[in-house]
Amino acid sequence: MPSWHLLSPGLLSGRAEGPPQATRELVPTQTCHPAVRHPPHPQHLWYLLPAPLSRHPCPYERTQTHISSGAAPADIGTPARDTKGERAASHTMSVTSRKARPSLTQEILSYLGLANKTAAWGTLGTLRTFLSFSVDKDVQRLLRAIAGQGVDRHAIVDVLTNRSKEQRQVISRAFQERTQQDLLTSLQAALSGNLERIVVALLRPAAHFDAQELRTALKDSGPANEVIVEILATRAPPQLQECLAVYKHDFQVEAEEDIKSATSGTLQDLFLALAKGDRESCSEVIDYHLAEQDVQALKQADRPGTEETWVLILTQRNPEHLIRVFDQYQRRTGHAPERTVRDRFHGDTQIALLSLASVIRNTPLYFANKLHEALQETEPDNQALMRILISRSETDLLSIRAEYKKKFGKSLYSSLQDAVKGDCRLALLALCRAEDL
Repeated sequence: MPSWHLLSPGLLSGRAEGPPQATRELVPTQTCHPAVRHPPHPQHLWYLLPAPLSRHPCPYERTQTHISSGAAPADIGTPARDTKGERAASHTMSVTSRKARPSLTQEILSYLGLANKTAAWGTLGTLRTFLSFSVDKDVQRLLRAIAGQGVDRHAIVDVLTNRSKEQRQVISRAFQERTQQDLLTSLQAALSGNLERIVVALLRPAAHFDAQELRTALKDSGPANEVIVEILATRAPPQLQECLAVYKHDFQVEAEEDIKSATSGTLQDLFLALAKGDRESCSEVIDYHLAEQDVQALKQADRPGTEETWVLILTQRNPEHLIRVFDQYQRRTGHAPERTVRDRFHGDTQIALLSLASVIRNTPLYFANKLHEALQETEPDNQALMRILISRSETDLLSIRAEYKKKFGKSLYSSLQDAVKGDCRLALLALCRAEDL
């Protein structure tokens, strides 16, 4: 049956602005593509949106689709009247059930990971294109925040965490044209610490931010393999290729060369294969023959010298195909492929392969686990929190929030409130957006 998403009018309209409030909102479960038109004045309305249920789409198709303004389609708004003729024609279920059933929150979480890419509202990011965007007003507000008596950190965070990455670049260019000063440099001079780092990350193009994170992971006191897997395995192919091009331009060396210098053996082969971006695109055609071949190949790759089989299959096949391979492998062997990885590989290679398998199975859950790890440290890993929240804020952060609440029994918003201190908490909470029921 379809799950229902209870949405905040501020999020749907893109009009919400100001410091993040601990409002309660029910979030949808997985990503969706087609944009949904919505009413131009939804300030006083709440909407129940149905989402068809099926296996989650390929993670590389989890991209943002802008929500256009205008009149709402007929199926958005108050649910249709519950007449027999309408139920037969549309197969729409009434929100009210004739018998006891789980709460709406439990129902949504029970379907987590199953929402089809044709689900209701275009993106599962918390940050969307601001519909009332005025570059002149934003430039003036930032100027006042920097030049006034004392730095207005709230105003800076409010502007930058309520604009899409494209709109932030427009603001940056307009600031340069109007003031003959670089916005990034001006904000760096006005801020410090973790808040400065978050603001810099928000203003830099995503490819530049990823390239710097990848460089740091490869060069600082030994490779940070988890960060390398995160960037190489979760970015869509065009994003990854742009990141690697920026890496070469900024550091005058190919990322592959740094990978070869920092790693060796199977781990090096794995990272180089991911960096090539040769993974097959998701397909509507199910190739059962290829799935059977891959299962047999993995079963036979239990001898020294066969490690490349695991690397080849896990880095070239599309995620939907690999989930079928994982399921068939477990039916044939009686255990998940992750158990074989633990028995067959060791050290950094084992950790990297298990992380990759986690990304393949459920990307939002992978990020939920990473956020939880970052928050459980004695001092929260603000760099990891910043990297994940910014990079997923326009992609699937709502799904990550739901997975976090489902697994850990506490909302991501509350966890950030409790663990993070200082000015950077304001920005992280603004990216997270809201409390989950």
